[in-house]
Amino acid sequence: MSLARRLTLHPAQQSTDPAHNLSDAFSQKFGKEATQVNGFSNLYAMEIDPNGSLQEMIEQSDSSQGGMGSMMQDLAFAIPGVDEAMGFAEIMKHVKSMQFSCIVFDTAPTGHTLRFLSFPSVLEKALGKLSTLGGKFGPMIQQMSGMLGGNPQEDMFAKLESMREIITEVNTQFKDADKTTFICVCISEFLSLYETERLIQELTVYGIDTHNIVVNQLLFPKKDSNCEQCSVRHKMQQKYLNEAYDLYADGFHIVKLPLLTEEVRGVEKLKKFSKMLVEPYVPDQ
Repeated sequence: MSLARRLTLHPAQQSTDPAHNLSDAFSQKFGKEATQVNGFSNLYAMEIDPNGSLQEMIEQSDSSQGGMGSMMQDLAFAIPGVDEAMGFAEIMKHVKSMQFSCIVFDTAPTGHTLRFLSFPSVLEKALGKLSTLGGKFGPMIQQMSGMLGGNPQEDMFAKLESMREIITEVNTQFKDADKTTFICVCISEFLSLYETERLIQELTVYGIDTHNIVVNQLLFPKKDSNCEQCSVRHKMQQKYLNEAYDLYADGFHIVKLPLLTEEVRGVEKLKKFSKMLVEPYVPDQ
């Protein structure tokens, strides 16, 4: 699934999927910093490691608070979803900076994507839990802070509150249809179509615009083909494709993409493949 944010300088591609593949697709190594893609003058990409963002904050606390990093780590990992939330906040900094005209989020499958969109409420709960933990361990933290200098508890609260403010602000922009739309990508099978409908229903609940669906890996057998498996699978795909057209008859645009005989890797193949997103694919007969 992909979440595209439309604005008006350079486009950027960011992966929030724990199983990154941007580096493989472009045959170029990407990290947490926006890096210009080889072969493009106006395209940048990055891959976020949520655990790395959290660990970096812990190490900063450890160096600045005289060895308090292990305690911060125990507190931080006691909060469900805080590692992913920090990775999300890292991405949001780039969105808020407005350095790019269009930002495309390559999100993970449905379950992870829905958690991605619910991070504002996750952080609210995280702050509440941290407050409870702070009350429980407060005397010990204050005593150690007095010996080591500084107040790591307040420092953690400040960082989490800063993240919450950024995420809440961008979450509001996500619900603005003039700035954000969600593009669903599926294959023409029952389970995939079911998951797509589930996602669209949830996006509606979140108030996020979605009106584009990409149906990938479609078979287009040639008329003189004797491939029985190809013929059977083509009929199955057409059945669910027709159901998709019936289900999303109003207000949706469905893009059909073919099953290819080779991997889409490297700049030239990506450029060729991307044309099919805007120009309807016409199979050779």
